[in-house]
Amino acid sequence: MKAKLGIIGYRNHAGRLISICEKFDTCQVVSIYHPTKSYDDKRFTNVISDLLSCDAVIIASPNNTHFYYINELLQGYKGYIFCEKPPVTSIAEVETLANLPSKIKEKIFFNFNYRFGKLHDLISNSISCTQIGKIVSVNFVLTHGFAFKEEYLNSWRSDGTKNLHNILDTLSIHHLDLCNFIFGKPHHTCYFPTQMSQKGTAFDTCNLLIEYGDGKTVSILNSYATPYINEVRILGTNGIIDIRNNHITVNSPRDTFDKKGFFTSPPSISDLQFQMNDEYEHSLINSFSYFLSHVTQKTPINLLQFQTSLETNLQILKLHNKLQ
Repeated sequence: MKAKLGIIGYRNHAGRLISICEKFDTCQVVSIYHPTKSYDDKRFTNVISDLLSCDAVIIASPNNTHFYYINELLQGYKGYIFCEKPPVTSIAEVETLANLPSKIKEKIFFNFNYRFGKLHDLISNSISCTQIGKIVSVNFVLTHGFAFKEEYLNSWRSDGTKNLHNILDTLSIHHLDLCNFIFGKPHHTCYFPTQMSQKGTAFDTCNLLIEYGDGKTVSILNSYATPYINEVRILGTNGIIDIRNNHITVNSPRDTFDKKGFFTSPPSISDLQFQMNDEYEHSLINSFSYFLSHVTQKTPINLLQFQTSLETNLQILKLHNKLQ
């Protein structure tokens, strides 16, 4: 029997998730909820109790409503919850979720989908790769020029009164959480946001610097105010992994010398295709598949998923507060 799914939201990302659900023959969307809107779909409802008969409910509504809907569902709903990131929007809400019983946490999944992508596998595998050695740093650069497009000024992303830190909350959070999930709780985080385009009132550029155990560091640079770049570099004590222009190259070993005996760039020992532009969609499908497998098999979700989600959420909120 197919798992019955309900979803809160119906446009934009919610629409994308509905399309992904329809790719799986083990589930079906039976209810699409919005509190006030109407929509020409027989599954559409304005009655939230219609979701209670579903095996799982997907929360794909605005960020500031996530806690409200989780709290509403927990009043009597016994099924699974798939909630988009970030989980909630205040430290008090994070603390409330952290105090839930483990049996409830094991049925709530926050969609930090990069945990299920090729980047996750690449970074995880590089930890024990002798060709790379001990990881010293990981650098992410993901930028484009959206702030200079006409539609930027009319988008929610440019509104600093409501979404001052949107670039941190919607872009940087992906790679921050990915590294938290792989490397554990960070020791220190520095946040440097700015507005480079002078358009709108929200930050359009930010840089995160994070220190993890054993001295490894991570740098995450995101911007809506530069040319397009989507690159990753993993620097180790014995080699380098670069993802650039849809290629992944490995250069090793460290002890490479020129004719005079000086250190020189290590040779390339691998050069393969790596489609960075596909990473988001690929990881999103994998993330939903992971969640759905627990719904259909009625098994608890690993608590590490829940705990790391709240740790990343709390980290982001504390960075907001530092600038106030």
